[in-house]
Amino acid sequence: MKNLIHAENLSLSYDGNRTIIHELNLTIQQGTITALVGPNGCGKSTLLRGISRLLKPNHGVVHLDGHNIHTMKAKDLARQLGILPQSPTAPEGLTVHELVAQGRYPHQNWFQQWSHKDEQIVQEALDTTNMIPFADRPVDTLSGGQRQRAWIAMALAQQTNVLLLDEPTTYLDLAYQIDVLDLLDDLNAQGRTIIMVLHDLNQAARYADTIVALCDGQIVAEGSPIEVMNSETIHRVFGLKTRIITDPVMGTPMCVPIGKRSNPRKLEASPTLNGNINKATKSA
Repeated sequence: MKNLIHAENLSLSYDGNRTIIHELNLTIQQGTITALVGPNGCGKSTLLRGISRLLKPNHGVVHLDGHNIHTMKAKDLARQLGILPQSPTAPEGLTVHELVAQGRYPHQNWFQQWSHKDEQIVQEALDTTNMIPFADRPVDTLSGGQRQRAWIAMALAQQTNVLLLDEPTTYLDLAYQIDVLDLLDDLNAQGRTIIMVLHDLNQAARYADTIVALCDGQIVAEGSPIEVMNSETIHRVFGLKTRIITDPVMGTPMCVPIGKRSNPRKLEASPTLNGNINKATKSA
């Protein structure tokens, strides 16, 4: 696979204060789903902001398809890379259609204003996310899952090959979480490269080709779910004892936390991850 994004010796902080990301190196392959995982405050969202150029590095560089993102024109970058921040908010009264239409901004200029093609792309984005019935609804009247789909539709309207999403399932109930992740999986199958911050390790193992585990601003482990999802790595990253078993639905690694109320006899009898699994599958 082609290396699409490469962060080299990347250090990031806010306003020149405490360094959050320390001399980090990361390569993202084209056409893959990458999940960034780790404890609160470890630098996941900061790294995503650095990759998207929302945060200027103290040191190091990020390349997108061989080009330094900090030397690219803003609109050129926005045509290639879309980002959905954590818990985005829309102006009061803005409709779903108006929000999604904002995604066409990078393609506008003084000589080319709104066109039939723009409207067609917006309608396609609404259709892909099943948001056409809500097109005239104000964004602030939607449910959490519907709002998240509306924002994803806006990112789709940008027609970028790369989507960055910061905790896209936060504050959603379980059904909506799977709904959004299935949508992202479909978009990836269409060729989009996706990088997302996730808190749920089992969802990361189900949907990601690559898991990047961070702690204290550095990468602790990186690889396929079967390579990263082990008790030793999780204890190192989260300080938590776990048992790793096989997800009975997907066949991917599944993390079972061991807390104070764990039953020792059941732990001894519980199945562990099948050592014959060599590759985590994304389809049942």
